Amino acid sequence: MEFVDSHCHIQSILKRSDQSESRSYLNYDRSVEEVIKDAQEEAVSTLIVVGCTLEDSRLAIKLAERYDRVWATVGIHPHEASSFLKQKTNQREFEELLQSNKVVGIGECGLDYHYQYSRKEDQEQVLSFQLEVAARHNLALTFHVREAFMDFWDILDQTLESAPKKAVLHSFTDSVQNLEIALEKNFMIGVNGIATFSRGPVQKALFKSIPLHNLILETDSPYLTPSPIRGTINEPKNIRLIAEYLHKLRGEELIDLATQTTMNCRKLFGI
Repeated sequence: MEFVDSHCHIQSILKRSDQSESRSYLNYDRSVEEVIKDAQEEAVSTLIVVGCTLEDSRLAIKLAERYDRVWATVGIHPHEASSFLKQKTNQREFEELLQSNKVVGIGECGLDYHYQYSRKEDQEQVLSFQLEVAARHNLALTFHVREAFMDFWDILDQTLESAPKKAVLHSFTDSVQNLEIALEKNFMIGVNGIATFSRGPVQKALFKSIPLHNLILETDSPYLTPSPIRGTINEPKNIRLIAEYLHKLRGEELIDLATQTTMNCRKLFGI
C-alpha cells in the first residue's frame, strides 16, 4: 500500500531560525528527516511540497532537491499577490525557478475573497500570470479558491484557450455545482483533514460524491490536522488517517483508495 501527500508545506522547517516567520513548524522540535521518515513508515512514500511565495518556493525546491521522493511546486498564493506585483523582477525570478528538475507544478495559486489580504485585481492578475506560465511549461496547477469561484471560472476561460489539462482544486469544500464544473474539466479534487471533522451532512455527501479517479489526498501540513488528533501540528504521515476516514465514509477498500489516489497524483504531476 502506498500514499502520496499531494500538498504539504514542510519546507517551513528550514526557516526555523527566522523569527519573523510565523508558521507553526518553526516551533517544532523535529527535523525534516524525522518528518519524512515517519511519513514513509505510514506508507506515505512521496510528498509534493507546495510554494506560496518566491522565497517559500525556493525553500520547497531546496528541500525537494535533497530527497528522492520529494517534489516541489512554485507558486504565489492569492494572499501574496499584491506583494508579488511590487517588484518588476519577480515574474522573471518566478520563471527562473522552473529550471529545477524537481519542480512539477505551479501553485498554490488562485483567488481568496474570504480574507482579501491582496486586492481582487492583484489576485486576478497574478493568477492569470501563473496560468500562462503553467501552459507554456506544461506544468500541473494547484488551485486555492475560496469564496471566488465565479470569478475563478471566468479567468480560466479568459486566460486560456481551453481548460488546463492538469489541475487540482486544493482543499475543496465548496458546492456541488462547482464540483460538477471541476469534474467536467477533469480536474483532480484535493481532500484533506477537513473531511474528518466536517459534521454537516452536505459536506459529508460532497466528499462521498467525488469520483475516485478524480480524488487525491493531501494534508496541507502543518495546517488542518485531521481528527482524532486535532490540536497537534499536522504532518504528511497523517495522510493515513485521512485515507482511513474516507474509506469508511465512501465504502471503498483502503487498498483501492490508496492505489487509485496515488495513481491520480502521479499522473497529475508526472512523477
